[in-house]
Amino acid sequence: MPSYAPPIKDMMFLVNEVLHATDEYKGMPTHADIDSDTIRAVLEEGGKFASDILFPLNTVGDQQGCQLNHQTHEVKTPNGFKEAFAKFVEGGWPALSCDPKYGGQGLPIVVNQCVYEMLNSANQAWTMYPGLTHGAYEALHAHGTPEQKDLYLPKLTSGEWTATMCLTEAHCGTDLGMLKTKAEPQANGTYKLTGNKIFISSGDHDFVPNIVHLVLARLPDAPVGSKGISLFVVSKFHVQADGTLGARNPIYCTALEHKMGINGSATCQMSLEGALGTLVGEPNKGLAAMFVMMNAARIGVGMQSLGLTEVAYQNALAYAKDRLQSRSLTGVKQPSKPADSILEHPDVRKMLLTAKAYAEGGRALSLYCALLIDKELNHPDESIRKESAELVAFLTPIVKAFITDNGWTSISACLQVFGGHGFIREWGMEQYLRDSRINMIYEGTNTIQSLDLLGRKVLGNQGATLKKFGQLIAQLVTEESDNEEMQVFIKPLAQLGQQMTQFTTEIGLKGLQNADEVGSAAVDYLRVAGHLVFAYFWARMAQVALQQIAAGNADPFYKAKIETAKFYFAKLLPETAMLMQTARAGSDVLMQVQHAFD
Repeated sequence: MPSYAPPIKDMMFLVNEVLHATDEYKGMPTHADIDSDTIRAVLEEGGKFASDILFPLNTVGDQQGCQLNHQTHEVKTPNGFKEAFAKFVEGGWPALSCDPKYGGQGLPIVVNQCVYEMLNSANQAWTMYPGLTHGAYEALHAHGTPEQKDLYLPKLTSGEWTATMCLTEAHCGTDLGMLKTKAEPQANGTYKLTGNKIFISSGDHDFVPNIVHLVLARLPDAPVGSKGISLFVVSKFHVQADGTLGARNPIYCTALEHKMGINGSATCQMSLEGALGTLVGEPNKGLAAMFVMMNAARIGVGMQSLGLTEVAYQNALAYAKDRLQSRSLTGVKQPSKPADSILEHPDVRKMLLTAKAYAEGGRALSLYCALLIDKELNHPDESIRKESAELVAFLTPIVKAFITDNGWTSISACLQVFGGHGFIREWGMEQYLRDSRINMIYEGTNTIQSLDLLGRKVLGNQGATLKKFGQLIAQLVTEESDNEEMQVFIKPLAQLGQQMTQFTTEIGLKGLQNADEVGSAAVDYLRVAGHLVFAYFWARMAQVALQQIAAGNADPFYKAKIETAKFYFAKLLPETAMLMQTARAGSDVLMQVQHAFD
């Protein structure tokens, strides 16, 4: 049977020693009183909820899935899911980082991010219900009217209601400009929505009495394409002025998707049959409002794969220590046993270290982004708020695509550690692999993220934000230029930073002549950018670890950081050379193909 231990020590290492988050919070009046002990206490309790309540339900959810009553359109979730959510609400977890004005606890996003990583490790399918709700909360908090905020946010904050985002339609996936759902204005200021949506996570379930849907639709006079999309809030039940629930609103789950993974998450086909809703934000500006939720979801999806990578690594490591198979190539290591553990075999170590390096690098990046969001929302200096928002926008597609790609690679490697047992359900590994595959697809496929990074976030501003991140790298390189022990990390980081400038320029110039050059290079480009970012954070983690060791700290945690950092730079970072070569190969071998697809 699988097991899970929340990685709180590593989280606190990042919070306290790498990111110095509590020092940053002292400059934000909203979070000035937050200290390390408070953060640790919250994470320890969150870890208990994840490991004790959610983790035992993970296999149950996978095996049972969700069930739809076609007569009532109501969805039943797997055994224990509803009760777990009630405990989640009872513990105040939905309110963790929400605005105190609406009943939230007002804790930093960094804390929320750590908790959600643990929830995803324990049970990704279950975690999608509150995760999407928090994204909807953020969208309404940013763009809702005062009346909408007062009506919906207290219920979403408390967990009394949950929420979804209703974007996708059968004929249009990422191309939302093609959506057909209609919104007809009514005399009382509401809108009547008619249309069909697919792939709506948490579209219906039995956790709570009401579900709040954020729905994209078109007004009668809307321009064509994405410039003609508006956002509406549509409640499962009509909400009275005093917040009580009235009659059923005709927005129904008509079918459940049968998926290869995340079976405990209700993925719904939704039908709107004249459902009443209210406009969020300005007419025809709905996509901008929805992007608040979509960007939150993209970072959240990165956290899903990070959580799965961590739990897969933990279980693969435990198995490798116990599994006896053959003898070490360099001689017997465990003479009292009939064979050595497979941990003695080089390739098993490579697979485990790959997962460890990608998990810990992903955690560093994710928490850095969370800290940037805290600064964007709360810092008193407007210039710092703007720069933080710019960096978050730049890093979001990397969080989503690089961490989920790495998750798939890592979890596949962890399954391989188990050999034939990896395919057997009781070990849990095959579920982690199945669950993780969706993360590379939804909330904008990883190719879409790559196009967003290269086309919008880099070439769109002539590399200005990339240069700002490059300044962080340059600062670290300068700091450690005379430290011999750091050269194994600093030299390749500095080299890749220099290569990235030339690489970006080349792709940009080719793209001016032929846009397909950008399309053909984008996926490779994102992975190079992802490695650049990971290399920076691994160098920072190594810097802290070396300082602790030099100060006499004998905790093996810091030696492990150095060992894993050396592995990352020696075995994973060199992928960038191949990626730059394939990106430079151009688009002709793709776009001038005439017979291969006959």
